[in-house]
Amino acid sequence: MNYLFAGEETQPKDIKLKALKSEILTQTLAEFNCDTLSAPELTLKLLQEKLKFVPVGSLSRMVIIRQAGLLKENIREFVIAYLAKPYPSVTLVLDMDRYNPKDAFTQKLSRLVKVFRSRDRMPSDSFVLHRQIELRRPDSALKLLRQLLENGQKPEMILGGLRYCWSREVTSQALKRRKLKTLLNCDIEIKTGKLRPDFALEKLVLKLCSLGKPFS
Repeated sequence: MNYLFAGEETQPKDIKLKALKSEILTQTLAEFNCDTLSAPELTLKLLQEKLKFVPVGSLSRMVIIRQAGLLKENIREFVIAYLAKPYPSVTLVLDMDRYNPKDAFTQKLSRLVKVFRSRDRMPSDSFVLHRQIELRRPDSALKLLRQLLENGQKPEMILGGLRYCWSREVTSQALKRRKLKTLLNCDIEIKTGKLRPDFALEKLVLKLCSLGKPFS
């Protein structure tokens, strides 16, 4: 069996790959029977050589191609032809950041391998955070907030993005003032050190998710 792993969330793919290695490879000889290749630097000759290697002290070996969406055209053609009649002792795993069902290469791969998909990450900007808040989805909004902070987004930039979104909203002035006042309180809590920035922003998100009506 050969595989296509697709999706931006790496943890689910890593867990699945680890389980696959444990199932296919002999633990003590795993490093000799597993090759990880990077698509941007990969040549057709190198891939052909790795696929032809004989397993060491085992019946099986594994070849993993990272960033498979960036494979050169001649290698793509070879992979499709190879997967139509693969070597029984080799498990080939192609790892892509995104699964595009309209892409011709992905379509062909999907008919020849077992597909494992993880989720794509949510777009990480304050405008998407604003959307999750307006839909009153606190779980999604908090998850996105944490992602923004982990990616190095400054609290003042997050607050500025939300302020900009609300300034352009077509809504009642009373509701708009309540939102802006809540945002101002959060800004004060951060600048005076009353709360840690991440705590203050989480409090802000929860407060805002309880205001107003969700969009249809």
